[in-house]
Amino acid sequence: MTHASTNDPLHGVTLEMILQELSAHYGWAELGRRIDIRCFNFDPSVKSSLQFLRRTPWARAKVEELYLYYRRTAPPAS
Repeated sequence: MTHASTNDPLHGVTLEMILQELSAHYGWAELGRRIDIRCFNFDPSVKSSLQFLRRTPWARAKVEELYLYYRRTAPPAS
């Protein structure tokens, strides 16, 4: 049997992993500047952001788009 490969760059990446990586790289203040949503600007946390993003498809799409941009432009790990 052959394994089906996926072209989805987000395959296997959870929303929590995305938030942790983006917040570590950009910081909450910069995330709030890039994506103006309350959960990034007022008392930010991964937990509150996950709750909001799971209920709000347009905001989740923006976060996923920023994550894909970050992965494309990040220098390769050595």
